[in-house]
Amino acid sequence: MSMSSAPIRVEGLCHSFGRGALEKQILFDLSFEIPAGEIVMVTGPSGSGKSTMLTLVGALRATQRGSVKVLGEELRGARSGKLERVRSRIGFVFQQHNLLGALSAVQNVELGVRVGRRRSGARASAYARELLGDVGLSERLHHKPEQLSGGQQQRVAIARALASEPDILLADEPTASLDKKSGRDVMEKIRTLAKELGTTILLVTHDIRILDVADRILHLEDGRLSRFSDAAIENSRRLLRTVVDNKQPQPLEEMIAELDERGMRDMLADMAEEAQQFIESIRMASDDTVLGMLFRALNAFAERFKTLMHVERASIFLVDHADESLVLRVAQGTEAVEGDLRIPIGTGIAGAVAESGRAVRVDDAYQDPRFNPELDRRTGFRTRSILCMPILDTDGDVFAVAQLINPTDGRPFQADDEKRFAGFLDSLSVVLESWWSMANLGGGDTDE
Repeated sequence: MSMSSAPIRVEGLCHSFGRGALEKQILFDLSFEIPAGEIVMVTGPSGSGKSTMLTLVGALRATQRGSVKVLGEELRGARSGKLERVRSRIGFVFQQHNLLGALSAVQNVELGVRVGRRRSGARASAYARELLGDVGLSERLHHKPEQLSGGQQQRVAIARALASEPDILLADEPTASLDKKSGRDVMEKIRTLAKELGTTILLVTHDIRILDVADRILHLEDGRLSRFSDAAIENSRRLLRTVVDNKQPQPLEEMIAELDERGMRDMLADMAEEAQQFIESIRMASDDTVLGMLFRALNAFAERFKTLMHVERASIFLVDHADESLVLRVAQGTEAVEGDLRIPIGTGIAGAVAESGRAVRVDDAYQDPRFNPELDRRTGFRTRSILCMPILDTDGDVFAVAQLINPTDGRPFQADDEKRFAGFLDSLSVVLESWWSMANLGGGDTDE
């Protein structure tokens, strides 16, 4: 997609509040574009300008400097008629909900359906009920906003925004008042909208539980954009540096010796705040976010290996040292057992590779005593030739195993195949180790 055809294109955007001596610049030279069907999430601390940026893209606030093109329309200097046309093609979800108090939940959503002009009458009502069911409110169809909790009102607002099947969806903290399951259900609905209808999604969020849904993550801090990964690395470095500095024994002892009771309380409060920020940083890395991105990457890599290496199946196992087993994370054509199959380290061909750290090529799996045909029986697949290789961490230990099965031309795997595959895995190992390490920093439970 060319720069000009992206539904959202921002270039050199600056914005200030106040005038004269009281003027305060909020946004500094923001530039980005979002293609059709892409989900972009914007993270950053409170007061960093995220909501302001969202209202500018949504044609709800006048563009002062720079360019904001939405659905092919330049918003800077645009007249009210053009702004209204752009807004009519955007779905909005804001924290205030903005539901009509005199209408029931289903009536509020029906308004959104009618705005989209794709359905009317009974079809509009049926679709509104369907959307409310998708966000878990089938039993609250006829409740008015005052009869709903804050989280339930938020779900109605999300259903209403989706109802018009907009070209663009803009959302400010859409899952802030939702529990984990409800938030995940809502995001899956939003993802479906993006992928099936080509809707462009721009969300502002602090909710690290949903970041894996994003195609891209932008980080906004002090009015400036950076890549999420860069921001996370810098934040972790800063927090670690603070903790380490505070751990220097002699200066800390001297500081404590000079403190009175209030000073002691203040210092402990400051250190506790810094420690809490560090803990939150670790939690962000160990939560579903990083694991979700990791497993999406594993699926994408395995699928690509299958194509590039011309095989019928590619699999990646992760080593669970605590359980002394391998966990199958990726296997094309074996969805029924994906994420459920565990192989004790040292058993099976993959387990033998994990234990020895050496690659194995097998010409006829059913003639190899290490091969376990149970998976073939469960899936109806027929394994013939196997190439199984360890993925090593920087210490030389096995933390994953990659496996190719059945070259599509029917021949056994050759030494050249092993060399080619090793070339992929050498680079992949660094990427996967860094993500896997981040995901296990806090040792938290996950849903994966």
